[in-house]
Amino acid sequence: MSLRINDTVPNFTAETDQGTITFHDWIGDSWAILFSHPKDFTPVCTTEFGVVAQLADEWAKRGTKVIGVSVDNAEDHRKWKGDIEKVSGATPGFPIIADDGLEVSKAFDMLPAEAYLPDGRTPADSATVRSVFIIGPDKQLKLSMTYPMTVGRNFAEVIRALDGLQMSAKGVATPANWEVGQDVIVPPSVSDEDAKAKFGEFDAPLPYLRKVKAPA
Repeated sequence: MSLRINDTVPNFTAETDQGTITFHDWIGDSWAILFSHPKDFTPVCTTEFGVVAQLADEWAKRGTKVIGVSVDNAEDHRKWKGDIEKVSGATPGFPIIADDGLEVSKAFDMLPAEAYLPDGRTPADSATVRSVFIIGPDKQLKLSMTYPMTVGRNFAEVIRALDGLQMSAKGVATPANWEVGQDVIVPPSVSDEDAKAKFGEFDAPLPYLRKVKAPA
């Protein structure tokens, strides 16, 4: 069954290059982002994990843990991190799940149940394992994005989306291209009276589009 927004994400116990984790326990009370990759030692993925490493302070600022998953073993992950650091100049301090049995990839609906890894496998055998999952402290899926093999992920957008999700957790919505510091939207489910009581005065260019200052 597909994993949908607001579903509780699968809990699992798995090996990583930093030891064994149980996913929900690892998340704890934090936000979390799971970055998935089809294989270690691949060019686009190496550049992506390099950027994840470079953004360590940004994840920490947002109370967000990051973790990778790839369909290779933990020892390969440790070796791959050397390449990631060489390319990015940043130490990848986050764990990478060893999903050589495909349990996590299947649990997150990135591969069909009958999928397997043939001998001499290539990234094409697990090409659909290129997703981003943003997960709230309640262990629910808040956002997912899936990319093709040839297009590197835009991490400015990942951070912007994370900021938007953390802002929307305060009871508002964000408009197109929203960034931190800009006005937000009062959801249609909130009456004008309640909106004024909760957020103060608002601007309404349309009856159903009410903009207010972002709550602190």
